[in-house]
Amino acid sequence: MEFDLKQRKVSMSTDADTPRMKRKAYEKELGKLQVELCYLQEWVKANKLRIIVLFEGRDAAGKGGTIKAITEKVSPRVFRVAALPAPSDREKTQLFLQRYMQYFPAAGEIVIFDRSWYNRAGVEYVMGFCTPAEHKRFLSLCPQMEKYIIEGGIILIKLWLEVGMGEQERRFKARIDDPLRQWKLSPMDTESYRRWYDYSEARDLMLKATSTKDSPWYIVRSDDKRRARLNCIAHLLKLIPHKRMHRDKIKLPKRSTKERFDDQAGLRGMTFVTERY
Repeated sequence: MEFDLKQRKVSMSTDADTPRMKRKAYEKELGKLQVELCYLQEWVKANKLRIIVLFEGRDAAGKGGTIKAITEKVSPRVFRVAALPAPSDREKTQLFLQRYMQYFPAAGEIVIFDRSWYNRAGVEYVMGFCTPAEHKRFLSLCPQMEKYIIEGGIILIKLWLEVGMGEQERRFKARIDDPLRQWKLSPMDTESYRRWYDYSEARDLMLKATSTKDSPWYIVRSDDKRRARLNCIAHLLKLIPHKRMHRDKIKLPKRSTKERFDDQAGLRGMTFVTERY
C-alpha cells in the first residue's frame, strides 16, 4: 500500500492508555517467534532466497534492539547485519548506491541494513551533507533502483520505526548518565533531537516519494520497544511465506575409546584464568 499524506490525519501518537508490555509476556512471545525465525532460516537456505530488510527511523527509535531480537538465535551466516559507518573520502566519490551493493545478499542469505541508502533522505538531507538537488534526484531515482533490485529476484522489505517525541526524549535522557548506553548518544544524535520537525518533514517527503506498490514502507510504532520488536518479527514472517523444513533427527555417535589417554595431563602447569565467580 502506498503512503498517503492524508494518513497524517490519523493520530501519530501511541495510545497513552495502552500499558507497556511486561517482560515475562514479551519473552514468552519472543521465544515463539524466534523458533519461527529458525524455520524461516532453513527455508531461505533450502530455496536459495535473497532477502534485504531495511530498518530506518529516528535516533532512539529502537532499530538496534529490534535487529538484535531478530538475529539473537539464528545463524550470522544466513542473517547478516550491515551497519555502515560514515563514508570514507573515497566512498564519497562513488555512485551513491555503490557502497551498499557490496553487502547485498547471495543465495540463501538475509541481509539486514541498520540504516541504508535512505541516509540520503534523512540525516544527509537534514544535516546538509548532500545538496537539495542530490536529495531530489535520490527521491526520484530510488523507486526505479528498488524496482530493478526486486526484478533481479531480491525480496526487499522496508520498515520505518516511528517513535514519539516524548519517548525519544525519555530515551535520550536515560542514556546521558548510563555508562552502558552513553556510547549510543553522539553529537549527531543530540542535533537530530533539536531538529525534530526537520526530520519529520524529511520523513514525509521520503515516504511519499518512495513507498510504492513494488516496494512499500511499513510503519511500526515503537514507543513500546517490546511490542515493536514482536510486531516487526511477526510482520517479517508474514511477508516471507515459508514452511517448516523436515530435518533428520541428529543422533550423537559413540565416542571412540581407541588409544584412550589422560587428555587433561597436557594442561597441567598451564596458566588458567582466575575463577573469580
